[in-house]
Amino acid sequence: MEASAELEKYLRVVGQYDNEFAKWQARTKKILKRYRDDTRGQSGNESAKFNILWSNVQTLIPAVYAKLPKADVTRRFGDGDPVGRVASQLLERALDFEIEHYPDFRSTMRYCVEDRFLGGRGVAWVRYEPHVAPQGIEDDGLQVTEDVEQGENAVLEQIDYECAPTDYVHWKDFGHSTARTWEEVSQVWRWVYMTKEALIERFGEEAAAKIPLDQGPEPLNAYNESKKTYNRAKICELWDKETLKVYWFCKGLPQIIDVRDDPLELEGFFPCGRPLYATLTSDSLVPVPDFVLYQDQAMELDILSDRIDGLVKALRVRGVYDASQPALQRLMTEGDNNALIPVDKWMAFSEKGGLKGSIDLLPLDTLAAALLQCYQARQDIKGQIYEITGIADIIRGQTAASETATAQQIKGQYAGLRLRSMQEDVALFASNLIRLKAQVMATKFQPQTILAYAAAQQMSPQDQQLIPQAIELLKDRPLRNFRIDIAADSLVMLDENQNKQERMEFLQAFGGFLQQALPVAQASPPMVPMMVELMKFGIQAFKQSRPLEGALDQALDQMQQMAGQPNPEAQAAQQAAQAEQQKAQVAMQLEQAKIQASQQVEAAKLQLEQAKATAEQQLEQARLQLEQAKAAADQQRAQFEAQVAAQAQEQQAQFDRWKAELDAATKIMVAHISASSSSEGEAAPELQTVSSDVRAAVENMASVHGQTMEQLTQVMSTLRAPKRIVRGPDGRAVGVESVGVSQ
Repeated sequence: MEASAELEKYLRVVGQYDNEFAKWQARTKKILKRYRDDTRGQSGNESAKFNILWSNVQTLIPAVYAKLPKADVTRRFGDGDPVGRVASQLLERALDFEIEHYPDFRSTMRYCVEDRFLGGRGVAWVRYEPHVAPQGIEDDGLQVTEDVEQGENAVLEQIDYECAPTDYVHWKDFGHSTARTWEEVSQVWRWVYMTKEALIERFGEEAAAKIPLDQGPEPLNAYNESKKTYNRAKICELWDKETLKVYWFCKGLPQIIDVRDDPLELEGFFPCGRPLYATLTSDSLVPVPDFVLYQDQAMELDILSDRIDGLVKALRVRGVYDASQPALQRLMTEGDNNALIPVDKWMAFSEKGGLKGSIDLLPLDTLAAALLQCYQARQDIKGQIYEITGIADIIRGQTAASETATAQQIKGQYAGLRLRSMQEDVALFASNLIRLKAQVMATKFQPQTILAYAAAQQMSPQDQQLIPQAIELLKDRPLRNFRIDIAADSLVMLDENQNKQERMEFLQAFGGFLQQALPVAQASPPMVPMMVELMKFGIQAFKQSRPLEGALDQALDQMQQMAGQPNPEAQAAQQAAQAEQQKAQVAMQLEQAKIQASQQVEAAKLQLEQAKATAEQQLEQARLQLEQAKAAADQQRAQFEAQVAAQAQEQQAQFDRWKAELDAATKIMVAHISASSSSEGEAAPELQTVSSDVRAAVENMASVHGQTMEQLTQVMSTLRAPKRIVRGPDGRAVGVESVGVSQ
C-alpha cells in the first residue's frame, strides 16, 4: 500500500530535521556520557579525570532554578477593576494549585533546565486531560458532558476531575520544521511510545491492530542494547500551524492514523513554547552546548588530573639499605614513638657511617615540585573555565578574608550579570509554559474546577459576589485580558531576611502614608478621594500587597465614607460654612446669569444688524445688476436697429440698381423689338415672348422686395415695442422681453 501524499509530505519534513540535527544528537550523546562518567573503564581507559562538566552543571542549575516558580497573574492595566482583580486571583491560585499539587511540572522544569546545560535544548509540552466518570459513582463530579446512546438507555457521563499536565519531551523525541529562527517554524512534533492498551484507548481497536509494536526508547549506551524493549509503537504527534490541524502517524504504517482540528485552541496554536536554548545564532536552530565552548580546557584538565594522580602515586618513600643490618628493616616497619631498635656490632655499624652510610632513600624533591606545578596549572585552567561559563568565585564562596564588603558586593554583582541572562531565559521559558497551562485551564476547565482549585469559598464575601463576572472574563481570551509573568528571582533561592525586609518596608510605607493622610482627610473631606487613589497607586507597587488588594480596597472605601462624616462639634460650623458658601454660590450664579443675559441680548442685536446690512447689500447688488442688464439690452437693441437699417438701405439701393438696369434693358429691348418689327415681321412673336418673361421676372423681384420690406417693418416694430425684466427663481434679473407683441 502506497503512502498518501500528505503523509509523504510530513515524512519529508521529519527526514530533513533528522539530517540537520544528526550531528547535534551525536554530540549530545557524548556529552551525556561524559556527564555520567560512562566512559570510565571502557577500552581499558582507567586514567584519572576531573569531571568539570558535572561540577559546572550542578552549580549552574541551582543558580538559575532552585525552586518551583510562582505564577504572577495581574490585570493588564492597573485601573480600578474589581472584576479583573478577582479573575486574576482565581487564575493565579488555580495555577499555583496545579503547579504544587501535580509533580509533573516540577520534574519537567528540572529535566528541561538540565537538558539546556547539557545538550543545549529543553522542551516541555502542555495538554488537556479530562477524567470522565460514569453515572452512579459517588464523587465530586463537575458537569454532565455528553450522552452516549446505547439502545434505549442513555448513559450519562460527567467529569470526575480535569488537569493540564506539562510533559517533558526528551531531546531525541522532539522535532520541528527546519528554520533559522523559532518564529519561522511551521510544524512541531514529538514521538510518543505507546503500549497496546494505550493505542486501543486512543485510536480504537481497528486502528491499533494495524500499528506495529516494534519500537521503544533508545538507550544511551551501546552496551545496554540488550536491555532495550521493542514492545511499543512509536507514534508521531505533529502540529501544523499552516493547516491548524494535528496529525498522528508512525513510520511503519502507510497512512495517517488520525487528524483533528485545533484541539486546544491556543493563541499560538503550538502546545509547546519556545524551547529553552543554550547558544543560538540567527541562521540555525541547532543549539551549541555549553561544554563545546570549553571542551579543550576540560581535556587539559583531565590530562593534568591524570598527571597529578601519577605523581601522587609515585610520591612515597623508597630506598635501599645494608642487608648485613636487618635491624634497619625493622626500623621502617616496627618503629613506633620513642622506640629503639637494638643493633649488633655497633662499632662496625658506626664506623660505616651509621644510618647515613647504611641506607639511601629516593629523592622526593623533584616529584614534589612537579606536583605543585601541576596543581597550579590545574587551578589556572579551572579559572579559564569559570570565566567561560560565568561561574565567579563569589558564587563558590572563594573570597579572601581580607576583602571588604564592598569588594565582595562588586564580585557578586559581576557574577549576577553573567548569570542574569540565564536566569531570565529560564524565567521566560517557565512563563511561556504557565501561559499555555493558563489558556488550557481558562478555556477548557469547567467553572467548578477553577473555583475548587482556587478555593473560592475562602475569599471575602465582596469578592465572591464578583465570581460570575470573573469567570466570564477568564473565558474571553485570557492572554489578552491578563498578564502572566514570572520574575527571575522567584526561581532562585532567596534569603528569608530579604523577604522579611521587603514586607517591613511595605508596612512602614503604608503606615507612614496613613499617618499623614488621615489628618488631611479629616480636615478637608473633599481631599479624601484623591488621597484614596494615591494610596492605591502606592500599594500596587508592592508585590506583597497583591493578596491584600481586596481587603485594602474595602478598608479604603470605608475610610473614604468615614472621612465624609464630620464630628458633632465641627458639624454646626461646617453647616454654617456650607450655607455661606451656598449663598455666595447663588449670588455668583445670579450675577453670572445677568451677565449671560446681557451678553445674549447684545449678541442678538449684533446678529440683527448684521442681517440688515447683509439684506441691504444684497438689494443694492440686485439693483446694480438690473441697471447693467437694462443698459446691455439698450445697447444690443441699438446695435440691432443699426444693423437692420443698414441692411434695409443696402437692399433698397440694390433694388433700385436692379430696377434701373431693368428699365434700361427694357427700353433697349423695346427699341430693338420695334426696329425688328418694322423690318421683319417674322420675329415679332419671339420678341413678345421675351418681353413677357422679362416682365414676369421684374414682377417677381418686386414681390420679393415687398416681402423683405414687410419683414424689416415687423422687426422694427418689435424693437420699438415696450420691454419688461425677466427674473429667475432667486429673484434676480436674468433678461428682458417685449410686451404686447404677438409672436
